Amino acid sequence: MSAPVLRPAMLAIAPTLSAILAVSAGVMLLASGATPSEPTRFALLLAFAPDLLIEISHFVSSILGLVLLVLAFGLRSRLDAAWWAAVITLAAAAVLALFKGLNWEETTALTACFLLIVPFHEAFFRKAALFRMEITPAWLLSAAAALVYVGFCGWWTFTHTEYADKSWMRLMGDQDAARAIRSSVAAAIVLLAIGVWRMISTPATPPVVDDTDPQFDRVRAILAKAQDAEPGSNLALLGDKRFLFSASGESFLMFGVRRRSWIALGPPIGRRDERMELFWRFRELADAHAARAGFYALGPDDLPDTVDLGLAIQKTGESAAVPLAAFSLVGRRREVLRRNWRKAGEGGAAFEVLPAGQASMEELKAISDAWLSHHAGGEKGFSMGGFDPRYVAEFPVALVRSEGKIVAFATLWTTAHKSAFSMDLMRYSDDAPKNVMDYLFVELLQWGREEGYLAFEFGMAPLAGLQDRPLAPIMSRVGRLLYERGEEIYNFQGVRRYKDKYDPVWQPRYIAAPNKWTIPFLLADIGLLSSGGVSGLTKRPKRPAT
Repeated sequence: MSAPVLRPAMLAIAPTLSAILAVSAGVMLLASGATPSEPTRFALLLAFAPDLLIEISHFVSSILGLVLLVLAFGLRSRLDAAWWAAVITLAAAAVLALFKGLNWEETTALTACFLLIVPFHEAFFRKAALFRMEITPAWLLSAAAALVYVGFCGWWTFTHTEYADKSWMRLMGDQDAARAIRSSVAAAIVLLAIGVWRMISTPATPPVVDDTDPQFDRVRAILAKAQDAEPGSNLALLGDKRFLFSASGESFLMFGVRRRSWIALGPPIGRRDERMELFWRFRELADAHAARAGFYALGPDDLPDTVDLGLAIQKTGESAAVPLAAFSLVGRRREVLRRNWRKAGEGGAAFEVLPAGQASMEELKAISDAWLSHHAGGEKGFSMGGFDPRYVAEFPVALVRSEGKIVAFATLWTTAHKSAFSMDLMRYSDDAPKNVMDYLFVELLQWGREEGYLAFEFGMAPLAGLQDRPLAPIMSRVGRLLYERGEEIYNFQGVRRYKDKYDPVWQPRYIAAPNKWTIPFLLADIGLLSSGGVSGLTKRPKRPAT
């Protein structure tokens, strides 16, 4: 197989392989520092090397072994700084191995690790400082276990080593034992210092950022110029999210927390070159807090990044988008839609779009309350917008008037580069024309095309497109069964049929998590976050007065 073909495969496994090599080299250095030196070689070393150099080499090598154990975490996470630190540490340890007991085998092994890691620098593309590395408790516990193990091996070896009946060899053995104790204790102190540093430096769970927080203006500024942001990115302004910001402050990732679930809503927003850094930081931060990380509402373009993150992926449904340049009311397929739109217009319906903050909140709230009285669940959150005057004022509002009175409205999610726009809240009063939804959608599509938008996103059809085949994942098969027979729970097929009237392009949506078995728990928590808890799920619509 040619080198160009092998190279991508080697780059894919380089982080894991490098982490394994670093752990192996670190344990070897710790074990070497805690066990006796070979007497003959050590006597030869004493003939030409000063005692101070031997002491320093022995002492520093054990600390470097512990450093390699910690750096393995950064190597696995593809940190560029961890690669540089590991390369320098391996080179230094290889030289010091010769001056602590002429351990040429150890030098050879360390050099081999160095040569195996050096060619794959490009696999470590995360440009983050080492102090930003979120070392998990499990990793620290593993390092402590390795230190205890090599310390026990050293104690057992020294207590069962018999020296020749010569005073100078017994003295050398005693000095060697003292060096081993000093080195092991120093490594233990360094590990303790790293653990204390981690407890102090690991940030607390980021707080919820609402409109009273100064960070909220940063979110608005990033959304105003974000590259390729989806319309759903505007959920960042709902006021119920937590945020991770990039080092430049030009990108963010939004997420919600429910118990042990940390759920990122969509991919990072802002600069394209900062996406992977935020993906990794979120996963590491959740791991450092012993939480299960999830990435919800991901699209096909996000799948390569989730593969690099080592995540399990599950399809959750499909999202509909209508290309505006191709949309038309002409033809037999559009006959019903065209008739409904024309009837509403002939009945006196009028459409307009008001800029953000200019709509009358009192009128909109009255319509919203009337609409909610007929629907179960109450106001939503997290993955769906709710009626809050402050939130509604963030966006343009599309209005439908009948005889001068507002009878329906929709808040619009726009994007900076006009790649697409969408509708968030769509609510109507009891006085609205019968086909007000079709009228509003048609008018919105025409308005968006005139404004220069490329597509209109209709949102999700949950569980659509899942496969029920013998070899399909069990979650896909269960989801398909629910899609076909769960109409009493949710109008799954009706949502899909209604959106199909507009001939949209359907794209799959996914959820990703470190383990497949955590996905059902994450989906349950997403439902509870979006519904406002169990009370929101069980809330029923008001019954009309008799």
